[in-house]
Amino acid sequence: MDALGSNIRVDSRGREVIRILPRVNDLVNEEWISDKTRQIVDGLKTQRLDRPYVRENGRLRPANWSEALSLVAAKTKATPAARIGALVGDLAAAEEIFALKLLAEQLGTPHLDCRQDGAKLDAKAGRAAYLFNATIAGIEEADGLLIIGSNPRKESPVLNARIRKRWLAGDFKISLVGEAADLTYDYHYCGAGPESLSQFIKSAQPVGKLLVLIGQGALARPDGGALLSLAAQAAQKLGGVSAEWNGFSVLHTAAARVGALDLGFTPAPGGLDAQSMAQAGALDLIFNLGADELSINPGAFVVYIGTHGDRGAHRADVILPGASFTEKSGLFANTEGRVQLASRVVFPPGEAREDWAILRAISGALGAPLPFDSLASLRKKLIETYPHFGRIDQIAPGSVSQIATLASAAGDISRDSLRSTITDFYLTNPIARASAVMAECSALAQSRMTQAAE
Repeated sequence: MDALGSNIRVDSRGREVIRILPRVNDLVNEEWISDKTRQIVDGLKTQRLDRPYVRENGRLRPANWSEALSLVAAKTKATPAARIGALVGDLAAAEEIFALKLLAEQLGTPHLDCRQDGAKLDAKAGRAAYLFNATIAGIEEADGLLIIGSNPRKESPVLNARIRKRWLAGDFKISLVGEAADLTYDYHYCGAGPESLSQFIKSAQPVGKLLVLIGQGALARPDGGALLSLAAQAAQKLGGVSAEWNGFSVLHTAAARVGALDLGFTPAPGGLDAQSMAQAGALDLIFNLGADELSINPGAFVVYIGTHGDRGAHRADVILPGASFTEKSGLFANTEGRVQLASRVVFPPGEAREDWAILRAISGALGAPLPFDSLASLRKKLIETYPHFGRIDQIAPGSVSQIATLASAAGDISRDSLRSTITDFYLTNPIARASAVMAECSALAQSRMTQAAE
């Protein structure tokens, strides 16, 4: 439900998930999970895609796998590589992201992206440029905290609880640039705009170990790259970076984002980013691996691999039903870069398949099968190419020198206020939006906000 990677136990009865409980991991979530993580269970079985569909005369109709794959293959063969794109959503495991990247490379397209919100992050800048380098447990070592363009209470409730834990221990000054909100702890409010951050850098005194937390509210905007650089400057000047401490920390909101960045799922030279791919007429064919937070304009033929009848499925020309996180084994890298293994609990519904198998089947229909025929062989190739994915529950740290390089970058900065990218905590992904419990929680929250405004 977020990018923290909280450790959980999933209980099932037959083919149905009935309960989600926390597992203890003191380095990540201690013994806690968020209420949303615990209560989205009903969303795992509601509005599910359980068979392929193809669009005919403007309407989606059920199809069999052979028909759907043949249509995808025919469309792909008829489309030049320069007119094909690939998108990765927020819930994908590393294996299927890697498989889609291999397929994109085989097709010869430079247009691939995992940043459907437009975040200005790129693996080319180095791993330290997009990780929560202080680590989650490292919050308790920090002497001060600067929050930039983030609402941790909405974006990562369990991490926010860890911040509160450190604040309660005392001698921990917190400053905030961006949207003022109740974060469950006191903070010094610097202001809403980027100029407030510039002023803070000029006037604040260094602390022993400063944690600079920059959120997607600062990064998912046109000047996100410049703001990322400014945050790196704050870390360098005010005690956020030293030989013993790297406090420059990006708080992600998408479970798949760090893994996708690790795999380099960003545009190749000359390639379009997600926002550009979604524009009308930009491409003729888009492979959409669960990207449901992005509106793709008319024009492109969309092949959607996903789990729910959400925005991506509504826009699709071919739907290939995939597996949710409880229905597949997969590797995920959390916001701090910790690689963790999720195990399958139940099987996908109906004719749905695991995502990696769907991508392998597409390549087979194209007459050029990808170089794996099982999850084990795919994972082996993934780890051979990116060895840190084989070190479970460990973090491959980025280099402190990458923060210095990031700080030296320049760019124009808008005066627009920084705001969290999450407007409704309860409805942030297809599973949550399919949950009746989450819908009720969202309605109650909106009602309270309305009453408070009155």
